[in-house]
Amino acid sequence: MSARRWVRPAGLLVGALADALCGDPRRGHPVAGFGRVAAALEARCHADRRAAGALYAAVLVGGAAGAGVLAERVSAGRPLVGVALTGLATWAVLGGSSLARHGAALARELTEGDLPAARTRLPSLCGRDPAALDAAGMARAGTESMAENTSDAVVAPLLWGAVAGVPGLLGYRAVNTLDAMVGYRSPRHLRFGWAAARLDDAANLVPARVSALLFAALAPAVGGSSRSAVTAWRRDGAAHPSPNAGPVEAAAAGALGVTLGGRTIYPHGVEDAAPPRRRPATHTRRPRPGARLSRLVGAASVVLSVALAQGRAAVRDHRRRQRGRAHALR
Repeated sequence: MSARRWVRPAGLLVGALADALCGDPRRGHPVAGFGRVAAALEARCHADRRAAGALYAAVLVGGAAGAGVLAERVSAGRPLVGVALTGLATWAVLGGSSLARHGAALARELTEGDLPAARTRLPSLCGRDPAALDAAGMARAGTESMAENTSDAVVAPLLWGAVAGVPGLLGYRAVNTLDAMVGYRSPRHLRFGWAAARLDDAANLVPARVSALLFAALAPAVGGSSRSAVTAWRRDGAAHPSPNAGPVEAAAAGALGVTLGGRTIYPHGVEDAAPPRRRPATHTRRPRPGARLSRLVGAASVVLSVALAQGRAAVRDHRRRQRGRAHALR
């Protein structure tokens, strides 16, 4: 069994453990650095055209993925270096630990009635205007954000890392970061951010549905119902304006026994997600089981991604051996 076969799965596991134990770097976060570069480039090349936005996204995503390709070439033939670089990239792009920590803290602040502290914390979870939200609105916002970001910041990067290694990790995080920066329907970004938003939709098409399945499967661990999660997903997932946030948020709502969606106020304007059905998510403790469920889904996605990476490596080794035997028989 070749040592190379274990590089990617071991690196993913090391990075996931680093995120669980250390959380995000307090200073010099690579994603924040990428965001500053992206903002500076946008300031220089912004134009109210889709073509300009497509070129902007191609340069930044291509650069990030290219850095990943270079990293894997540098580590070729050196398994320990490969594990270290894959682990470092995984740690840099994951956000599960910080996400669950902020979610649990928001739940505590809402339960204690400390609305000023909750409003201060909410921007760490989502881009909504906290001044326009009461306790129930912040509970709903926090729960929705934890569901969507568990998919975007944990499940999706791990799956891309399992399939495409370091280039997949860095390329996916670049796509997702650009969507968060310019993928809005604001006047400035409606056309310029179109390519980034569509690229993010494509990159999350499969991971979002894997996330929804994990939310449904793990619902009983937080006192929820897998059947309710699947029912909500099938009934309400398509009503969301986002093709990927819809299934995830609907499955999370069913798993937690709340209703999410409805009128949402962002700095750039008002959007309507899936219309509220059944009872509203007014229970301010809902972010607490939401944080627990987020952690469980994250842990399950680590296991899934490691298994997927190991399986792909085994298939590659088998094909390589088959080609070697065929060449020897010639």
